[in-house]
Amino acid sequence: MVTEAAESATPDQIKAIPVRHPGRWVAAVVVLFFAVAIGKSMATNKRFEWSVVGHYFHGDTVLQGFVTTIELTVIAMAIGIGLGVLLAVMRLSPNPLVSGASWVYIWFFRGTPVLVQILFWYNISALYPRIPIGIPFGPQFTHLNANTFITSFVAAMLALGLNEGAYMAEIVRAGILSVEEGQTEAAQSLGMTRLLTMRRIVLPQAMRVIIPPTGNETISMLKTSSLASAIATTELLYSVQLIYARTFQVIPLLIVASLWYLIATTVLSVGQYYLERHFGRGATRVSPETALQRLRRNLDLTFKSGHV
Repeated sequence: MVTEAAESATPDQIKAIPVRHPGRWVAAVVVLFFAVAIGKSMATNKRFEWSVVGHYFHGDTVLQGFVTTIELTVIAMAIGIGLGVLLAVMRLSPNPLVSGASWVYIWFFRGTPVLVQILFWYNISALYPRIPIGIPFGPQFTHLNANTFITSFVAAMLALGLNEGAYMAEIVRAGILSVEEGQTEAAQSLGMTRLLTMRRIVLPQAMRVIIPPTGNETISMLKTSSLASAIATTELLYSVQLIYARTFQVIPLLIVASLWYLIATTVLSVGQYYLERHFGRGATRVSPETALQRLRRNLDLTFKSGHV
């Protein structure tokens, strides 16, 4: 009797009915429609001249310009990151002269356009025809001819790197401020110097905050390097400009440049993701999914549930 009563008191098994999302289906159909329409237009419009795009995509001039763009991006970012760390530490210094000098630098380079800075460095010989090399306020060992030394590549590298240093300074400063002061106080109580504390304690923890905007700045630098075409630096954009100035095939050559920029940006984005994943270890119990893992999970959920 007790068993029958217990069985009769057991509730019926709940039959779960998945929630339907008709709005998602409608949005997916609209997106698919526009994607097909754009794809068809690009495939059928002969003015795109895809044969010309394929012909010049692996051309020597274009590849050399792409390599110059990568070199300019890497060197400028190296200057910007190194200078940014230095300026951030100076900005946080209790010495008002040191922090004030950092603030003035950041204010000046963030307040003037990058193109103006590129043109300024390219014409620096108008101010300093000869660049002295020696001890400040002391003997000078030699001189450099500014017209010879400051080439278009060097001018673009200096302008982009010094300008990036101002932005990286604010990124690094935000990362340093995100670390609790207790970490610094604990390190100082152990006898660690300010510089050692910054290098071993603060900066490694601040990387979780610094890496994402630094990745964005690197991608932005890749595209900003195209401004060097204004001073005839043979980077990617100027290389295709030289070609279409001769062939008058403007659109296909601009597509070639855009494709190479997209390829480089994609590689940088993947690298940024894995860097964030690496420095994010310890912040969460579970590491974030990779792009392939996220895609596989979404596909599994889609096919298993039968709805979007």
